[in-house]
Amino acid sequence: MKLNTTITLLVIGILMVMVSCKSKNKGDEVALAPGTHKIEVEEVLQTGNYTYLRGTENDQELWIAITKQEVKKGGTYYYVQDMQMDNFTSKELKRTFEKIFFVQTFSDQPIAMSNGKPAVSPGSQKAAPEQVTVKIEPVEGGTTIAQLLEKRNSFSGKTIKVSGQVVKVNTQIMGSNWLHIQDGTSFGGEYDLTVTTPDEASVGDFVVVEGPITLNKDFGAGYSYAVIMEKAKVAKK
Repeated sequence: MKLNTTITLLVIGILMVMVSCKSKNKGDEVALAPGTHKIEVEEVLQTGNYTYLRGTENDQELWIAITKQEVKKGGTYYYVQDMQMDNFTSKELKRTFEKIFFVQTFSDQPIAMSNGKPAVSPGSQKAAPEQVTVKIEPVEGGTTIAQLLEKRNSFSGKTIKVSGQVVKVNTQIMGSNWLHIQDGTSFGGEYDLTVTTPDEASVGDFVVVEGPITLNKDFGAGYSYAVIMEKAKVAKK
């Protein structure tokens, strides 16, 4: 009788452990964003604006570039693949990469889904800059960002001037420097203008950009812009 009781208690204990483990595993499940990759970092190269990482994924070596941040050699990281660049040359490193991926969403934690989109985890980089508190009067004959966004169709293909503050810079992507500028105005919740230019500028600079406006520009790999100014001239104020 005592033996049967002991066996029964043992079986109950095993079942409780199994249920507990199953419940824990279920709670640990993460709905990963589509296209999420995992990389084991083997080399880290820092430049002024970017961090270049060499690593392995499924036993394949590859290079990725992210906005400058601290990354540990030997660590495991997750990213969503963005723009592939072939034969890309970094002027700061004086090195040409046969193939490299420029990545926006990068994290030391698995990248989960949030409302159907990749959730930005701690350590990742958000593609869109935050709105800054600034109020800049338009240059004579110029256009505010709010006016541009509200009447975008009338500006399509036209060359205009916009005054603003540089809030984000990505250098030497597809042969251009990419600036995000804001002037304190907004329309429909939009407040930022993306500008491509051969000229150089730094975050915090007050500038006047002049160039043609393009609507619904799709560069592929998730780089799509409803409004963008391309090949602009940049003058610092």
